[in-house]
Amino acid sequence: MSAPDPFDRPPTPVPARGSPLRPLPKLIFASRWLQLPLYLGLIVAQAVYVVHFLVELLHLVEAAFGSKEALKALVTSIGYKTTASVDTLNETVIMLVVLALIDVVMISNLLIMVIVGGYETFVSRMDLEGHRDQPEWLSHVNASVLKVKLATAIIGISSIHLLKTFINADNYTDRVLIAQTVIHIAFLFSAMAIAYTDKLMTSNAPKAGGSH
Repeated sequence: MSAPDPFDRPPTPVPARGSPLRPLPKLIFASRWLQLPLYLGLIVAQAVYVVHFLVELLHLVEAAFGSKEALKALVTSIGYKTTASVDTLNETVIMLVVLALIDVVMISNLLIMVIVGGYETFVSRMDLEGHRDQPEWLSHVNASVLKVKLATAIIGISSIHLLKTFINADNYTDRVLIAQTVIHIAFLFSAMAIAYTDKLMTSNAPKAGGSH
């Protein structure tokens, strides 16, 4: 029987998976629940958007049936001004109101992505696997994907605002029109930069993992 090798040390024990965290890491990890009131607040904000959407839609329907009060409320809400008085619902007013409603819907979609995706990514799993109503994008969401999707949604919202501004261009100065166009282009380039950075990080991750 050979003598034991003095340099043959027993392997370092690996902590069991699911072992309880120490108090300080446990506290730090539990701090993620501080974000819960933020997401609940966004749900309340989305409810306000729903009420605003229904009110604007009701005014549009009433104005279509000849209500002067509803038409005045619509013209005031969209900021539409003209030298002639608006006595009937015209195509420009309808277009601006519809764009405003689309804007509310897109912002609501943005809120859903932030609430659901942010909670799933940064707070806790929602265990929606196999649920028939699980959003398709949620199955592969992470912080990088969420940033790209949010940037894309912001571009869409900015496009709607820019279109509303150009339709109602008589009520804006050239400086405002140029500023909104520049801001929209800045959003576009920012989204492209975020997507390109995410692509670089994704393509470099397998290489870094395979070098070990």
